[in-house]
Amino acid sequence: MVQVAVMGHGVVGSGVVEVLQNHRDSIAKRAKAELNIKYILDIRDFPDSPYADKFTKNFDDILNDDDIKVVAEVMGGVHPAYDFTKKLLLAGKSVVTSNKELVATKGAELIEIAKSNNVNYLFEASVGGGIPIIRPMVQCLAANDMIEVAGILNGTTNFILTKMIREHMAFDDALKMAQSLGYAERNPTADVEGHDACRKIAILASIAYGKHIYPNLVHTQGITKIALDDVAYAASWGGVIKLIGQVKRLDDGKLDITVEPMFISSESQLSSVDDVFNGILVRGDATGDVVFYGKGAGKLPTASAVVADMIDCAKHLKERKYLYWADGDESLVKPYNETEYPVYFRVSCEDKKAVADAALEIFPNSRILVRSDAPETELAFVTETMTVDMQNEKSAALEKAGAVILSKIRISDL
Repeated sequence: MVQVAVMGHGVVGSGVVEVLQNHRDSIAKRAKAELNIKYILDIRDFPDSPYADKFTKNFDDILNDDDIKVVAEVMGGVHPAYDFTKKLLLAGKSVVTSNKELVATKGAELIEIAKSNNVNYLFEASVGGGIPIIRPMVQCLAANDMIEVAGILNGTTNFILTKMIREHMAFDDALKMAQSLGYAERNPTADVEGHDACRKIAILASIAYGKHIYPNLVHTQGITKIALDDVAYAASWGGVIKLIGQVKRLDDGKLDITVEPMFISSESQLSSVDDVFNGILVRGDATGDVVFYGKGAGKLPTASAVVADMIDCAKHLKERKYLYWADGDESLVKPYNETEYPVYFRVSCEDKKAVADAALEIFPNSRILVRSDAPETELAFVTETMTVDMQNEKSAALEKAGAVILSKIRISDL
């Protein structure tokens, strides 16, 4: 029997307990030992819980109990999760987590501590919820050089954009619906401003390229400025708008890593990933494109991934699973202003013909887009590939020609 503990009894934590209890026999067969919950850490009281006798408010109960071999950290946030995790690893206990914020900011340090103490720090549930992605990248795709990793990494924003695309629902209304259905928090900032997706792509980049990519190095832009007009122009262009987290290695060896809304061609496998689903594309030099699809969050999908890591730890109590990246710094990432891509512009103007002529002169080889019911004062077009610095320089020239820039969205090559 392997004694385990669960830190946190919120949505995911309660799901972990539920999965461990309801699948006790099958888990024991897979782990080659029964996983018994000895402690559940939470500052709240749960007197009516069937597991009331397992609750503790004292972290030291878990830390100082030599029988505890595996701990699930599902508290969320950096503090006190970081301090608790570090102490547990130093004490020779394996830790698994769904805490993307902690892994994205402290992963390199915690992985190194786990390595030094011959224990495991696993975090399959930190990216994609129940979608297996980390283990496949580390094991199944290990023979590949990772050319690119990109995907729809946040179900809330994908739900909102799906409503805007399918039902022509305004952003604010789609957000309210997401909140009413429980897909979005009362404070949705982490989702709609791209912070959640930023942490996830930072983790995937660290795995793919072996160095820790910190979230502050990732250019991050949310979906709050996306208008229905932009959705219509994306359709005219031949695709849809999705919030994409993307990292790829450039010819100079640096990484282009970003989270931002993008025009995605309808021919892309990611264009049909809708509602609260996530889709992650891994482009390997040997495999080509491999896509992982499923619900990226939720109580039981995420709990399933946490428990799978607990099983892995129970099977490897005296040896480490290979999951490692070294520390990294800003030299790994190409400055965003130097990255290159085509871009979509939507502008307002009093003299549409004059501004259109100016746009085609300032942005040679551009493609003018049209949509039904567009006002006479509106112009939209897609440029050829250029650096962000060049985009900004040319944008200033376009504004001098009488345009007011309403939207500017990256064109994806996925």
